[in-house]
Amino acid sequence: MTLTEIIFILAGTCTVMLFGVKLICLVMVLAPKICYPLPESFMTSLGKWAVITGGSDGIGRAYAQELSKYGMNVVIISRNQEKLDRAARTIELATGVQVKVIAADFTKDNIYGHIMECIEGLDIGILVNNVGILPSQIPCRLLETADLEERMYDVINCNVKAMVKMCNIVLPGMKERGRGAVLNVSSGIAKIPCPLYTLYAASKVFVERFSQGLQAEYRSKGIIIQTVAPFGVSTSMTFHQKPDLVTFSAEDFVRSSLKYLRAGDQTYGSITHTILGWIMQAIPTWVLRSEAFQDNFEEYVKERIRR
Repeated sequence: MTLTEIIFILAGTCTVMLFGVKLICLVMVLAPKICYPLPESFMTSLGKWAVITGGSDGIGRAYAQELSKYGMNVVIISRNQEKLDRAARTIELATGVQVKVIAADFTKDNIYGHIMECIEGLDIGILVNNVGILPSQIPCRLLETADLEERMYDVINCNVKAMVKMCNIVLPGMKERGRGAVLNVSSGIAKIPCPLYTLYAASKVFVERFSQGLQAEYRSKGIIIQTVAPFGVSTSMTFHQKPDLVTFSAEDFVRSSLKYLRAGDQTYGSITHTILGWIMQAIPTWVLRSEAFQDNFEEYVKERIRR
């Protein structure tokens, strides 16, 4: 057998194995209830309380609603007191659980002492680090961002620092009890180079890398730390786009993503977004970085917003 034949055989074997692994992953994504079963009491076995940042609206509110259906009391933290109170009343009436609200602006630095005081002594089983902001609602190049200095500060505080600080507050109790789960909400665009959302995407890459390292450090302590990386979800951040095959309502996405809580340190949270993630990562990076792609993508998003 010649060297060339050996190389072709090895290449073919590697290709078959790669597709085999992808097929197994797809099957596991298609059947989360079988592959990653969650006992009915699993959520409450982690603790009596769930803490959700950005919990007054969108994905955060959906997490609060869904976890309350599992019997967990919830703490929702956001900056708008009126929205917090409205969300709390809705959850309490629907499920009968306790709901605590904490008004805090995560773009600020001086909020964490107050948060710590409000949740001190609670048996926190789940922390959802969901709060996040875009530097600009309309995608644009970095230097075209209005009030760039202020927006840089806000994005880093809200998307990066808030997650680290909340972990620092909540993890010690989880470690002491030997149980708990931390869900850090990232974004599907963290998986690819994403011009026009450069600052936002970079902040979400931090979320992923931080979560992976933290899971390695605390897995042996009985703590689940997972990144949840959705693509399209209909929220105020996405101008409440009409749900379709790719874009989920916040409630449907959260309901789906919780099925993958035991699926490892990263999940797209749904079958559709997992397949979309594989497709996006298969696109050559030179395409994503090209001027033509950036111009067309910008026009596409503007058109979606106009509609």
